[in-house]
This record gives sequence, C-alpha cells and structure tokens, in this order.
Amino acid sequence: MNISTIINVCIGLIVFGFIIFFHELGHFLIAKKNGIGVIEFAVGMGPAIFSFNKNETKYSLRLIPMGGFCMMLGEDEEVDDEKSFSQKTVWQRLAVVLAGPVFNFILAFILSVILIGICGYDKPTVEQFSDGSAAKEAGLMEGDVITAYNGKRIYNYREILVYNQLNNSGADITLQVSRGNEIKEFTFTPKLDKERGAYLMGIMGGSRQRDGVWNVIKYSALEMRYQVKTVYLSLKYLITGKLGFNNVSGPVGIVSMINDTINDAKDSAQGDTSLAIINVILNMINFTILISANLGVMNLLPIPALDGGRALMLLVEGVFKKRLSVQKEAFINTVGFMLLIGLMVVVLFQDIFKIIIK
Repeated sequence: MNISTIINVCIGLIVFGFIIFFHELGHFLIAKKNGIGVIEFAVGMGPAIFSFNKNETKYSLRLIPMGGFCMMLGEDEEVDDEKSFSQKTVWQRLAVVLAGPVFNFILAFILSVILIGICGYDKPTVEQFSDGSAAKEAGLMEGDVITAYNGKRIYNYREILVYNQLNNSGADITLQVSRGNEIKEFTFTPKLDKERGAYLMGIMGGSRQRDGVWNVIKYSALEMRYQVKTVYLSLKYLITGKLGFNNVSGPVGIVSMINDTINDAKDSAQGDTSLAIINVILNMINFTILISANLGVMNLLPIPALDGGRALMLLVEGVFKKRLSVQKEAFINTVGFMLLIGLMVVVLFQDIFKIIIK
C-alpha cells in the first residue's frame, strides 16, 4: 500500500468517523436537553486512546474509527434516579432515540446546501440524444424536462439513471415531460447496448445549473429526497432479489470507495494541484451526504438494536400504555445487535474479497 493510498484511507476513516460523531451528537444533545445523565460519549470503538471527564460525562476517542456510542444512565437497566433514561417519559426517550438519524439528515441537508450552492443542481432536462436513441424516436426533444418515470415523480437527472439501472429489463418505459406549457407522455422500449450489457433510453443530460438562493434550498431538500429514495429502492430490490447481496458494502467497502473517488478526483484535475484539492473536497462532501443520508435511513429500520427498532418499541408503549421491562428490551436489543454483528462480519469479508480481486 503506497503513501497516497494510506492518506486516502485516513481521509475515508475521518469522513466515516465524523458522520458517526454527528449521529451520536444528536443522541447526546437531546439526552442532555431532557435531563438524562450521559455516562460516556465516545467516537470510535475498541480501547480508548484519549479521554477526559467533564461533570458527569466521560468523553473518549477510541482506536477503531468505525462507530461510536452515547452511553446513558439507565439505558439498559432500571436505575432509580431522576436522570435515568428509564425514568423519562416515552416521548422524551423517543426523542433521544430518533435524534441520531435526524442529525444524519440535518448533516446531509447542510452539506447539500454547500455542494449545490457551489456546483448547482442537475435538473432533469434532455440535453442530447445518442445515435439511434429510442427516446428520440418516440418523440422526445432536446429541452424537454422529464417530470415522471413510469408514473414516479422526477426532480433531478440522477433519479432517471437510478430507475433505468434498477429497471434494466428491456420493458417499456413511460416518460412524462414538460415542454413549454404542455405536459406530454411518451412510451417506448429502450434499446440493448451489447457492449455495456444494458438497456438504454439514449438520453444525455445532468449538466449542473445555478439560479438563485431559493433553488439552492429547494434542490438541497430534493437531494435529501433523492438519497432517501435511493436507499429505499436499493433495500426493496435487495429483498426481492433483483439486486444481489454482493452490492452491499460495509465500512471497509465504503472506505475503499472513498479511496477510488479521491483518486478519480485527482486524475480529473490533470496535474493541477489546486483543482485536485477542490475536486477532492467536493467529492468528499458528496460522499458524506450519501453516507450520512444512508446511515439515517438504515438506522430507522425497525430492527432490534437499531434506533428504528427501539423507536418502534417506544411507539407501542406510547399507544398501548404498557411498557416492556428494561431487561426484556435489553435482551431483544442484544439479540438484534449480535445478528447485526454477524451480518457485518459477512459484509466485512465480502468487502475484503472485493478489494483483493480488484
């Protein structure tokens, strides 16, 4: 492994660690706001390499930058203390549990504002057609703004690419477009590109445009929508078998992708050091948006040990006014955590295998 790769991996670990830090910061701040005692606020996992105590809380930086935690008083056991998590109302506990994913979405939105403010947004406008374009033959024209793909609303160009990639079966596609003051609809069959092994519409677009503060805010919110939708579609196709498990990546795979992204950003600068630095920064902002939004969505899944699983149990408690004992809740979360660890080990070995055969 050369020096450049080591630096890139370190950047990847810093990005990943920062996202986890922001997630745990959400839990920490809302816990403090609700008067819950925080025993330890840690960034990273494994043995502590640095720590200090302030008031009732230990703050630590741990060796493995792939996780973190906010350990609260009475989180997994009954503690007879007014600062105990277990003594707070169901809605206070729910607010603390949901704060982590919400902070991930907040981080992704803030970074989207920065990225779109600098680079602009990708309005789904048809700019060019490839030779023998199926879309052009169907009647689409340059300048058409695509507003729906098979009945699903479209707001940016990348959504079209995602839908086309996931629906790569050669089935008919219906595009709704805005042309001036008219709304038109076209149905056509994409053509098979034998070299790529994919069915293509023959449309090119995605150029970035900037036109005012309001659109920066608007398309930053739509960027969040795009990221959430992409995760949802990926999970849907993974469960239904249309997307292979080999497409799943864990922390090692993500860091490897960050390394590749940094190298691509440097190569695109063609030796211009200043441009290379700008490209790397913008690509890292984009990657942080992607990972943070993904982490927010994945943590909301109703799986024990995840924030979504804990939130589900709290909602049940709030609706039926009957609380599961802390011991039973802790047992359920422990079982869920062990299953997640097993899945992470499988994904870890898969990521390492991908890197070896790359």
